[in-house]
Amino acid sequence: MRDPHRAGSWGLCPSSLLGIWCPGCGGLRAVNDLTHGDLAAAASSNLLLVLLAPAVLALLAVWTVRRWQARPLRGAATVPGWSVGALLTLVAVFTVLRNLPGAWLAP
Repeated sequence: MRDPHRAGSWGLCPSSLLGIWCPGCGGLRAVNDLTHGDLAAAASSNLLLVLLAPAVLALLAVWTVRRWQARPLRGAATVPGWSVGALLTLVAVFTVLRNLPGAWLAP
């Protein structure tokens, strides 16, 4: 069984070749920790993933129910247009902050 906490057990992230932490780095460890109920360890691996997981799960639940009921998705699970820009800005800021020297957001 592969342990995402062991270096190299799932391969190498291409961004690590450049010496930076991408917004997804630590995501596999975070998901593993969440499935084992360790919220603190998950947040330590990738705080952005932990904070966005409830919203993603809620949207997935709405989508699943709407599809199960054979109802259209328009108006039910749509997100405002500004939210895409806000999410991209959040990801960019998170990426910059986790790559600052001595950053506590690094995985």
